[in-house]
Amino acid sequence: MCCDSNSCDKGRRFQKYFRALHCPTRWQIIRIIGGDEKGSGEILEELRKIGERLARSSLYYHLSELQEAGIIEMARYREERGGAPEKVWKLKTREIKINLLENMEK
Repeated sequence: MCCDSNSCDKGRRFQKYFRALHCPTRWQIIRIIGGDEKGSGEILEELRKIGERLARSSLYYHLSELQEAGIIEMARYREERGGAPEKVWKLKTREIKINLLENMEK
């Protein structure tokens, strides 16, 4: 066995972050949301303004990957014009820190 369960848990958490953040589009989504709340439609519109050619279904995929990693979360639903409610997103974490020497002093 290469690691204890605590170290493996930290490794899995790091892998989730890495998988979620390897894509430049997801970094753009994080920047668009920033310190505010943004609806899915607003995020898609901003991405298109900066030249991203993204289908709505692709946006939902990127949002779900960021949510799964614990980077963003749904803040609420917004109802507009009698249509289906729109998800409104916010950052769940603003900073990710990894201490490479943690537990090394033992």
